[in-house]
This record gives sequence, C-alpha cells and structure tokens, in this order.
Amino acid sequence: MRTKVAALLVSLTALWAFAAWVTVREGVNLIWATTIDSEVAQPSEPLLLELQRERRLSVTRAADPARVLRKELQDQRARTDAAVGTFKESATSDKVHLAADDALRRHLSDTLRRLDGLRETRSAIDAGRLDRTRTEDAYSDVMDSFDAMYGAVATLDDATLAKDGRTLSAMSRARELLAREDAMIAGIFAEGRFTEQDHRQFTQMVGIARFELDRAAADLPPDDRAALDRWRKSPSVTTLRSLEDQLSLSRQVGRPPMVAETQWRGAADAAMTQLQKVVIDAGDALVERAVPIAVAVFARLLLAGVLGLVAVIASIVLSVTTARALVRQLEKLREAALELANERLPGVVARLAQGEKVDVKAEAPPLDFGPDVIGQVGAAFNTVQETAIRTAVEEAQLRQSIRDILLSLARRTQSLVHRQLTLLDVMERRESDPAELKDLFRIDHLATRMRRNAENLIVLSGASPARAWRRSVPMVDVVRGALAEVEDYTRVTVMPMGETALIGRAVGDLIHLLAELIENAVSFSPPYTMVQVGGQVVASGYAIEIEDRGLGMSAEDLEATNQRIADPPEFNLSSTARLGLYVVSRLAERHGIRVSLKASPYGGTTAVVLLPRDLVIEGGEALPEEETGSGLPRREPGSRRIALVGAPDAAPEPAQEVVPVPRAPEPPRPVQSAPPPGGADPDGSASSAGFTPSGLPFRVPQANLAPALAEESTNGDEAEDQEDRSPDDIRKIMGSFQSGTRRGRSEAAKLLSDEEDNL
Repeated sequence: MRTKVAALLVSLTALWAFAAWVTVREGVNLIWATTIDSEVAQPSEPLLLELQRERRLSVTRAADPARVLRKELQDQRARTDAAVGTFKESATSDKVHLAADDALRRHLSDTLRRLDGLRETRSAIDAGRLDRTRTEDAYSDVMDSFDAMYGAVATLDDATLAKDGRTLSAMSRARELLAREDAMIAGIFAEGRFTEQDHRQFTQMVGIARFELDRAAADLPPDDRAALDRWRKSPSVTTLRSLEDQLSLSRQVGRPPMVAETQWRGAADAAMTQLQKVVIDAGDALVERAVPIAVAVFARLLLAGVLGLVAVIASIVLSVTTARALVRQLEKLREAALELANERLPGVVARLAQGEKVDVKAEAPPLDFGPDVIGQVGAAFNTVQETAIRTAVEEAQLRQSIRDILLSLARRTQSLVHRQLTLLDVMERRESDPAELKDLFRIDHLATRMRRNAENLIVLSGASPARAWRRSVPMVDVVRGALAEVEDYTRVTVMPMGETALIGRAVGDLIHLLAELIENAVSFSPPYTMVQVGGQVVASGYAIEIEDRGLGMSAEDLEATNQRIADPPEFNLSSTARLGLYVVSRLAERHGIRVSLKASPYGGTTAVVLLPRDLVIEGGEALPEEETGSGLPRREPGSRRIALVGAPDAAPEPAQEVVPVPRAPEPPRPVQSAPPPGGADPDGSASSAGFTPSGLPFRVPQANLAPALAEESTNGDEAEDQEDRSPDDIRKIMGSFQSGTRRGRSEAAKLLSDEEDNL
C-alpha cells in the first residue's frame, strides 16, 4: 500500500514538474531571447553600419588611393574598432554563453574570428595587395557571418513573434545588399569604368535586394508594412530605383557609369538611412508585441509553478494521511490473520489433540474494521476465522471418531483371533497326522500375525496394547517373543544378546516393534538369505541390530525413512503407504526408543534399535520362580497365554487366558546342534527335538509316532537306501527335487509380494 501511494505521489510530482518545466522553458526562452537581443543583436547594429562605411571607403581606396584620404580611412577604422570592442565585450559575456545554444555559439565564434581577420585585410589594402573586388569580398564575408549568426539567435516559442523576427532578419539582409551596391558603385566611380562582371554582379544584387524587401513586406504586420510602403514611395528611394535601373540596363562596358556620383551618393545614403529606421522601428514594435506574451508566460509560470506546487503538496498531505489510515486498518487485519494462523488456530488444534473442549465463539471473536471496503474485508475475515476454527473442531472430532472406530475394530478382531487361537489349540491337540499338524501350525502363525495387525490398529487409535509385563524379561526372550510373531522365523538367526533384561512396562511394545522390523527384513530379502538379530550394551543403553541381505535402500529413501521414524507425522487416512513404519515410530516414541536405518555392508539394510538406559537392566538380574524366561508365569508345556485387548497398563497384571497348545519343550539358551534323524530321543520320544540357529525348536514330522511304527519306518528307509537305484529312479528323484524347488521359490516370491502390498 505504501509503495503504491508513493508511486502515485511520485507520478503526480513528475507530472507537475513536467508542466512547470514546459512553462518555465517558455520563460527561460524569453529570457534567453532578451539576453541575446540586448547582448548580441543590438551591439551588432552599429558595428554593421561602421563596417559598411569602412567597406565603401576601403573599396574606393583600393580602386583609387587618391580619392580617399588616409586620415579619413584611419578615423573610420578607429570607429569600427571601437564598435568591435563593444560587441566582443558584450557577446563574450557569461550571460550570452549561458543563453546561447550550440549553433549560436558556433556562429558567434566564427563572426569573432572573422572580425579578428580585419587586421590582415586592412594591411593588405594599405599595401596594395587587394584590388577593388577582393576588398569588397573580404568585407562581405564578415557581413555574411553576422547574417548566419542572426539566423541562429534563440527565438520565442510564439509562432507569430518568430515569424516577425525572421521578417526583420530578411529586411536587414536587404539593407546589407543595398550597402553592397553602394560600395560597388563607389569602387566603380573611383576606378572610372564599368566592366561586364560589375554589370552582371550589380544586376544580381539589385534583384536580390528587391526580392528580399518584397517577401519581407508580405509577412510584416500592417503597421510595419505601411512604414515600408512609405519608404518605397519616398523621393530618395524612387531616385535610387531609377539609378539602379539605368545602371542595370546600360551597356557601357569599359566606360564610366552613365549616372553622376553625387546623384547616386545622395539617393543611396538617404535610402539606406531611412530603411535602417524602418527596420529599427519594426524591431521596437516586435519588442512591444512580445511584452504581453512575456506577461502571459510568467502568469502561466506562476500558475503552473506556485499554484501547481501548492496543489501537489496538498495532494501529498492528503494521500499520506489517507494512506496511513488505510495502512493502519490493513496492519490490524494482517495482525489478526497472523495471530489466527500462528497462535490461535495451532493452539486450538493442540488443545483438541489433547481432548479439550473448544468454544468456537470464544476462540473466534469478531473484529470491527469499520464500514468501508476494508471493513467489509474484515467482516469476511471474521467469517473465515470462525469457519477455520469450526472446521478444525469438526476435523478433530472426526479424527477422534476414526480412532474410536479403529479401537473398536481392533477389539473385535482380537476377540475373534482369541477364539481362533483357542480353536487351533484344541485342533492341534487332537491332530496326529504330521501333514495336517504342520498346516495347523502355519495357521497358528497367521493368527499370531493377525493379532499383531490388530494391535497396529490400537496403536493407530492412540491407545496402548493390552499385553504388558510387571517384571523384567531377559532380552533374548524378548527377541524370541518377537520371532514368534513372524511367519518365516526359521530364516532369522539370533546372535548372543548378553546378560541383559528389559523392564516389564516396555516388553510388549518392544516385542511388537521388533516383530515389525524383523518381518520387514524377512519380507524384503531373498528367500535363501538369513536375517541376523543381535544386541549389545552400549554407552547410552542397549542396541539391537536387525540386518538383512536384501537389495537395500537408496540414500534418499534412508534419509526420508529415518526422518519419518524420528518425527512421526500426525496419522491421517492418506498416510497408509508406510503403515508399519508409522507403528514403529509411535511405539518408539512412547518409550524414548531411537530407531534408525542404515546401509548394510552386505548390500541390505540394517535397522538399529537403541533402548535408553532406563529401560535396560544389566547383569542378568534373577527372576522370580513363578516367571519363566519369557516373562510369563510358569505354565505347563503345550499351553499359551493370550492377552485380551483393553486391559489397562496400570493393572497388577493384564487379564489373560491360558489356552493349551501342543508345542515343543522350551529350548535352553545356548544354540543346540542339529537334531538326530527322526527328531526323537534314543528312547523314541520327541522331547529333545532339534533347534534353529536362533534357538527355536524344529517341528519334526512323525516325531510322536508309536515306537513300533517309527521303527518300521526307519527300517524301511534303511532298506530302501541300501537298495541299488536304477538311472530312471535317480532321474525321477532329481526331477521331483527340482520341481519342488521351483514351486517353493514361486510361493516365497508370492508371499514376499503379499507382504509388500500389506506394508
């Protein structure tokens, strides 16, 4: 606003300056024209008369030195020099230099240079080096420089006055031509003969002089034209015209002129004197006519300069005061908008996120900006801020409703998963077929993953999962609990975790967090690779590293993912592309856990989970007898605890239900060697089944068969191995092995694709 008002004021000032300059220029032009007239034109008039007299005497002396006395010529030269000195002093003043333009300065310099050349001309005449014609030409050149100077004199912008000035210049030029005629005739009289060249030149000058006078008479004002007409009809001019006609029409080549010298002298002197008076009177009349124009110019200068300046100042004052009032209103509106955007609206959103109730009317008080256009904008802003706060309240209510829906769905899903796991436990206890039992175990793992997905919904809703422990749990059991929720757990290798335990309040969330990261590592690595999980105590707590051997991530993706985990955004319905990472970030934020991804030296990705020191118990603290290594109360082998959704964290122990599940005995912590063939003890029991490198038990088919059946199957296998196989049998066995390998890779690729879609 200030910029626009300033631009308007600058344009107004520039317009006034232009109008004032146009008027001032006329006044300045008038002053300059007056200066040139008083300092150049007027001093040049007597100088021209003296030069014309000196020219006539010099031409006469050049033709016949005896006819002009030297003293008479010296006296005339002295008068000419005096006029030249006066002219130079006036024409070279600072006022003339300031008033003259470039053209006038150039012509004035040429005139002064030619005046300085009169000394050489006079010396040549006195020495007899110049004849009559060359003497006349030398003085005429000086006269021509004055005529060129008059043409470059500054004039007024008024067209009529400029035209009258040019007319006076033409009349002065006609008088100069008469003076040239007089000088030529004086030389002819002195020389005593009238040559053909003299006749031709004289005739041309007479014609040019009469033409200039006739053209000037047509352009003169009525009073000046009447004066010129009276001059034409005067006896001296009539006589002079008659003598000019006689000389122009005569053919006395080489003889003296047929007119008398006294007759010509009397008529020529009188005619030139009268013509000079007509020119001077016309110039005085021109000055009188210029006075009203000068008064009008100065009046316009007063109006445009003074009154225009007053108007500009008043406009500036009015514009500044109006602009200030508008700017104050706009600043008030801007401050209200910034306060709404930076303080009130974020504060309302933060309070809504904390579950507080917000009064829209109290948070969006109407602001009064007046009844003008800005006031109408302010009224619109009041509506906007009320709508914005109301929308924020409605959006917060909608998000809370979505969280409630997610929590309700999670509770229902976990209830169904609980019933499903219970049914699976019953079916596993009843089933004796190894193939069917293997499928039931796979369904058992899928149900466990479904339970974790239901807990994801609880995390998204902002609530806490029900699984919780009151006592600390060894870190290796926490990792094993996470592996129990991963379908392809056999591809995970658990490295030694050390004698470190995790406090009970973080066990459930860390199991969930590690399960998400381990499943992500297993899903995005080839099926023939292993995922390593290891942990160790560090200076700031306990670090767990999950390293896969997949294709890895680019540096940009790693940076974006780490930023998303470190600063999780507010969950909305559009942030479903990386739902697992969002759950990990929320679980980590709850306990102050730092999760970061980095490039693995093997080409994959390594996830580093850094537990703070307040969550870790070092030194392998002994656990009570009623708890197992997994952090759960001791229970009979083959049973499972299922946590129900909705149990509060502050309860002494979450509500749990014990469901019997046929499972292998708990393995010892050290990694066991591979199981013996058949997966049974020497006595035929399945209590000492083999374990994976991570410490999880192998599920060995037919491990619980009756001893007789197991012995028969073993004997049959040994007998079959002892038989010699034909080449066709070997080909069939290898073909079956290859087809099974291809089918397994195809299923693994399909499972990997499904996991990527889920993530």
